[in-house]
Amino acid sequence: MSTSETQKEIAKDGTFVRQQNRFKQNFGNDKNDLKPEAGRYRLIWGEICPWSHRAAIVRHLLGLEEAISIGKVFPVRSESGWHFQLDIDEEDPVLKIHYLAEAYIAADANYDGRATIPALIDIQTGKVVNNDYHTLTNQFEVAFKPFQKKDAPDLYPEKLRKEIDALNVILFNEVNNAVYQAGFAHSQRAYETAYDKLFQRLDWLEKRLENQRYLFGEQLTDSDVRLYVTLARFDAAYYPVFKVNRNRLIDFPNLWRYARDLYQQPAFRDTTNFESIKKGYQAGSNSTNPYNIVAKGPDTKIWDEPVIYPKGRERNA
Repeated sequence: MSTSETQKEIAKDGTFVRQQNRFKQNFGNDKNDLKPEAGRYRLIWGEICPWSHRAAIVRHLLGLEEAISIGKVFPVRSESGWHFQLDIDEEDPVLKIHYLAEAYIAADANYDGRATIPALIDIQTGKVVNNDYHTLTNQFEVAFKPFQKKDAPDLYPEKLRKEIDALNVILFNEVNNAVYQAGFAHSQRAYETAYDKLFQRLDWLEKRLENQRYLFGEQLTDSDVRLYVTLARFDAAYYPVFKVNRNRLIDFPNLWRYARDLYQQPAFRDTTNFESIKKGYQAGSNSTNPYNIVAKGPDTKIWDEPVIYPKGRERNA
């Protein structure tokens, strides 16, 4: 995010206040819902972005690759926003656009916010229909259930939904977004408030995971996806760039074991690109790095080290 864009989302006390999501279309069979059709929607994401990484992981976990196509933006935003520099002629091959902002303007000609990822786009109209990362994975988990693979995990089981929703609010406010509140703070007080909030919650999560594999015991859920995307970026991006430097992820024994356990599962590994993450946070519009030098480390091979649980807590494959 450029300095000029950040300014628009800074409160008087220097706190970063993230813009609200504009497009929140639900999918289902109710009167105002869009029908969840296979082949009609395209997910645009970026390897740098934790919010869109969530959607890419869930799409993979649920086997929705054939139902929902996917496009990927370049990890460094241009002055015109997210662009399709990775594609031939720098154009998304399905949507036939060069910049994601084009799909936002197609949906609302007066839209003046940031064109953010993830963005679920109706291929028939070329319009963004959902950019609400708070609920998009839940839409995939529930409304798109008819298109999931037969052995898809139930990431949002009905019996746990209230608890998952409650934890997801905590994760967003005190972990996922807290790193940005620290990194984009415009006052020492705002930075320290976010810093303290973040590490208090990480300490709590470290304790929670002491005697269980996932956040809800032995069942992988939507909450695990949401926590993972922040942990995957922590040592490579947030620790050095956003100054959240009390501890690295690898200094938390339980969180580090948990993050590696997730990473070593295909849906997480296949969508995690540490080089893109480093490039996206350390280069481009980052005004504190005018020569766009990207750090060589940390060594990411350690993510493949065996996951060894304490005696009596052996992992169930």
